[in-house]
Amino acid sequence: MLQIRGLVKVYPGPIAALQGIDLDIPTGLFGLLGPNGSGKTTLMRILAGLLEPTAGSVLLDGVDIVAHPERVRARLGYLPQAFGFYPHLSGHAMLLHLLRLKGVDAPGGLPALASALLEQVNLADAARRPVSGYSGGMRQRLGIAQAIAGDPALLIVDEPTAGLDPEERVRFYRLLAEVAESRLVLLSTHIVEDVATLCPRFAVIRYGRLLTTTSPAAARQRLEGTVFEGAVSRDHYAALAGAVRVIHSHLVAGELRVRIHVPSGPPPQGFVAALPLLEDAYLLLSDDDARAAA
Repeated sequence: MLQIRGLVKVYPGPIAALQGIDLDIPTGLFGLLGPNGSGKTTLMRILAGLLEPTAGSVLLDGVDIVAHPERVRARLGYLPQAFGFYPHLSGHAMLLHLLRLKGVDAPGGLPALASALLEQVNLADAARRPVSGYSGGMRQRLGIAQAIAGDPALLIVDEPTAGLDPEERVRFYRLLAEVAESRLVLLSTHIVEDVATLCPRFAVIRYGRLLTTTSPAAARQRLEGTVFEGAVSRDHYAALAGAVRVIHSHLVAGELRVRIHVPSGPPPQGFVAALPLLEDAYLLLSDDDARAAA
């Protein structure tokens, strides 16, 4: 169990990157969802022991990460948003180098451990290839390999699917689900699909404040019967947006499709009921927060 209480981080300026975060995170996959600049990476870096908070505490199974980071590092795996590799090294050589830097203990030897980890993340066939020839998804899987070395109790992954093509993203989803079976995995992302696919529970963070903690199913259920979708001409879009609350709009085969939120009463003519998406809930929550701040 990861317990976060009253976590505050203020940078010179002053800039309040975190404004009193309280979270209880159990074993398994937990999502931290928010736009870029919301404070997610600051929180991840504090949990990884790379940044000191201004105030607050973080307990991992009762051990204070902030006060005693040295007691937690051996139980921690971290894949940052920007992870650097030596492109001329092979995948196996790069991972071996990272294992040595981490000080991982391997009874059978580090080369054997590196091979086993590459097998686990489906990179065994590419072990001898230079990292420069790896795709973005392969590099992320190599990053996960170093992060799970030593069998950490807590695995932190920061924006792991950003920039991945759909096929690589699906592979990465499967890998994260597998490694989360026996440990706590904290997934920080601005991509709603990541949370909808992987996380039984998640929290939404915006401008350093925690807006809600819920599940994808509960977030969608709260919108049942209030989300509608229809086609609108560009000439009539402004009038629609002035009459009802638009969640978002997108082009489909050149046609402007609009999703709206109508909490009571009938929808405008031409709109039909739509199944609520987690994206709908997230966008409405963010919009509510923006309106309240304004």
